[in-house]
Amino acid sequence: MQRQHDRWASKNRNHFTEHKNRSRISSERSVGRHEVWSWKTASKESLCLMWQKVKVHLMLSMSFLTALFWYCRRLYSFLAQLLKRWSNYLQRQLIRNLSVLPEVDLLGYSGREWKGETKQAKQMREAYEELFRSCHIKYLRQVRRDNYSVIRAVLFQIFSQGIPFPSWMKERDILKLPEKLLYSQGCNWIQQYSFGPERYTGPNAFGKLRKCMEALKTNWAEISATRDHEERGSMCNTLFSDESKEYKLYEAIKFIMLYEVVEAHEQIRNKPVHNLFSLLFARDSSSDPLSFMMNHLNSIGDSICLDQEVSMKMPVLQFHVELFLLGYLLEVKIRVYRLHRFNTEEFQVNYPDEYRREWNEISLLTEDDHYYHIPLFRT
Repeated sequence: MQRQHDRWASKNRNHFTEHKNRSRISSERSVGRHEVWSWKTASKESLCLMWQKVKVHLMLSMSFLTALFWYCRRLYSFLAQLLKRWSNYLQRQLIRNLSVLPEVDLLGYSGREWKGETKQAKQMREAYEELFRSCHIKYLRQVRRDNYSVIRAVLFQIFSQGIPFPSWMKERDILKLPEKLLYSQGCNWIQQYSFGPERYTGPNAFGKLRKCMEALKTNWAEISATRDHEERGSMCNTLFSDESKEYKLYEAIKFIMLYEVVEAHEQIRNKPVHNLFSLLFARDSSSDPLSFMMNHLNSIGDSICLDQEVSMKMPVLQFHVELFLLGYLLEVKIRVYRLHRFNTEEFQVNYPDEYRREWNEISLLTEDDHYYHIPLFRT
């Protein structure tokens, strides 16, 4: 019995020990699980806090970038509009200053300028259509409507085409022409020469004429030496958008015309001169160089154009004698399309009518023998 009791007690002790060990292990495991859970919870909370902070920074950054993008877009739009307005302003100023405008479609120009069903409007539209169809004139360049119009149209084409000096200009120095006229030929009346609207300059006329001759020689030589067509065109646009410079060119041309008239007047007594000088001296208003200057040249650029006369009863050759003289001096054939003379023999006229084959040809277009434009040919 005692042994049986001992075995039972031993068995109970072992069972109690085993239960105790199990309880201890279970308790240890429970503590371990609690520690793991606590660590995971702490880590999760830390990550949540970090994410909340990062999220706030990201939202602030996105808001800042959105605002910055909106601001940059508005700024770009503002600058683009400002640049466009400034470009348009400069373009308007350039066009306003240009005395020879860019080319426009011939028939489009005709339709805009000659609307309506009047007899004159119909005749002008028919004349433009004839130029387009038969003469292959597709475009034109408008020339400023002032009293230098014809000289400007002629000189612009000479420069833009790169036409060199006429032969007689290569043989003599045109800078010395004012001095020669004043001192060698005793033309003291040159002091009465007027520069367009500037009617009287007195003793300053000689110095101003020399500056005009220098401007003509320098610009002509520089532009004619430029072989690239686009570069030459850009130089012409720059030159003919500066009034002070281009007016010097026109006054130089006027003076050269006067100088040649003086030379012809001195030679006419001893030897034959060109027929155009006979026509010029046959007019009561230009029977000698002084009357030619006072009654014709001094008014060019001011009250009349080059070929505009007071009397409208003269024959066409005498009426346009200055154009003959201009073509003769510059050694170019000037072909003029006179639209108001459509369907007559005077629709196309050459100045001068006698010219050499080697002379270059330029063309003018006029609606009234007062203002001129530049026709452009396309095949």
